[in-house]
Amino acid sequence: MSREELIALVAHRDCQLAARDVRIAARDERIAALSTQVAGLLEANEELAAKPARLEHLLTRNSSNSSIPPSKDDDPGRMPPAVKPARRVGGPKRARGKQPGAPGANLAWADNPAKQVDRFPTGRCECGHDLAGATDLGIVDRYQQHEIPLISVTVTQYDQHQVRCGCGRLHTATRPEGARTGLVGYGPNLQSFAVYLMVVHFIPATRVVEVLQSLTGATPSVGFVHGMLDRAATLLVEADKRIRALITLAYAVSADETPLRVGGKTPKPGRKKADKYLLVACTELYTHYLLGNHDLDTFKAFVFKDLIDSVVVHDRYHLYDSAEIGELTHQLCGQHLLRDLADAAETYSDAHWPTQIADALRGLIHHANLARDAGRRALNDAVRDKLINNFRDGVKVGLSDTTSHGTKPGERKARLLLEVLRDREDDVLRFAHDLRVPPTSNQAERDLRPAKIQQKISGRLTSEARTKDRYLIRGYLSTAAKHGRNMIDALREAILGHPWMPPDPAPA
Repeated sequence: MSREELIALVAHRDCQLAARDVRIAARDERIAALSTQVAGLLEANEELAAKPARLEHLLTRNSSNSSIPPSKDDDPGRMPPAVKPARRVGGPKRARGKQPGAPGANLAWADNPAKQVDRFPTGRCECGHDLAGATDLGIVDRYQQHEIPLISVTVTQYDQHQVRCGCGRLHTATRPEGARTGLVGYGPNLQSFAVYLMVVHFIPATRVVEVLQSLTGATPSVGFVHGMLDRAATLLVEADKRIRALITLAYAVSADETPLRVGGKTPKPGRKKADKYLLVACTELYTHYLLGNHDLDTFKAFVFKDLIDSVVVHDRYHLYDSAEIGELTHQLCGQHLLRDLADAAETYSDAHWPTQIADALRGLIHHANLARDAGRRALNDAVRDKLINNFRDGVKVGLSDTTSHGTKPGERKARLLLEVLRDREDDVLRFAHDLRVPPTSNQAERDLRPAKIQQKISGRLTSEARTKDRYLIRGYLSTAAKHGRNMIDALREAILGHPWMPPDPAPA
């Protein structure tokens, strides 16, 4: 080949090599792009695959394995709690209905009735004689009827006279107890009934007027009825302070919190919902509420800062552990722990440790209740130590099975629960060593349940101030009922200006 042909051939080869390099670079770019796309698709596929698991986990949450209320168990798509046989420690399964030895309830015969009426046959006999003249042969049948009188509003005019003493001084009669200013007003009985219907039975003010009109014939305005909340609460400020003070003297106090729809529907900046939080601190004798926000400031403003000498039974919401509300002595609610253990048992369905821990905790609660009912000061050492050893062994096995927080739904929650059971054993089992401490915060949940019922009946409460009044009154009435007082009587005493006050606690 000539020199020119060789140069042309080399140039052609160089062009081919350059074109090949371009194709290879383009291929590498496509491969890199495809690799990135595949990685993204794999990640998206993992996320999509995890979503059904998370959704299934959420749908399996119910009142037996979470804090979801039982009223939500029949929501569409939600899995209801499994039907379990009644647990009994020894003995046969408990039958339905009244149990042997349980006190009965019936409408008893009154030995001293308030009124006694003799009834005689009336009319004429078949022979034609008037039965009014028949011979009385004595009583052959008796019947006592418990009845309430028909209620009808009556208007009573009180004329306050003025007199002059022989010394010349003038004296004017006072108005009847509970009378308000002005020429006319409603009496304390009607006022008490109106407040009772609103606070205890969650009836809106408009319907309270309808009830009063139907039952008594009185027609107070809606404004008057609603304004009774403010008036009653104002009369109960000192009683509320006393209840709060008595709670701080209690050895053990149950606490709980729940969201409450109060005020406008537009949430404040930085918040997702326009909700308040209702806090309760209570014992078997006292109930005290605070309406606030879901934040530390509300917890600091509540009674917790004064409970440094008490045991606080709670659901282990993290704000109870804040150093800013003081060093509290804790008892973690056993009922909440058992629900979380039920959740762990569903997450780790092949593991035995959730059941072992739950059975040990449930056994400790059962024996503590038996010992308390029997008037004993402590659990049997052998029974307690055996159950505590079972509890600890179950926690150790669970920790070894869950060496990390995991990635599947429920695994992280189960691991965190095990860490609490290990690191806070004293707070979990305090009730087993001191029978004065209740094992659950059920008392607080019972005292908060009216708020949840009210939300279902009435929905959002428009006024924050009146809602605070409601729960100040509710705390007073709950405390009175726990002391055996009739709520209507306690309300009437408050409206008359001398509210019932809880007595001093019995000496320990």
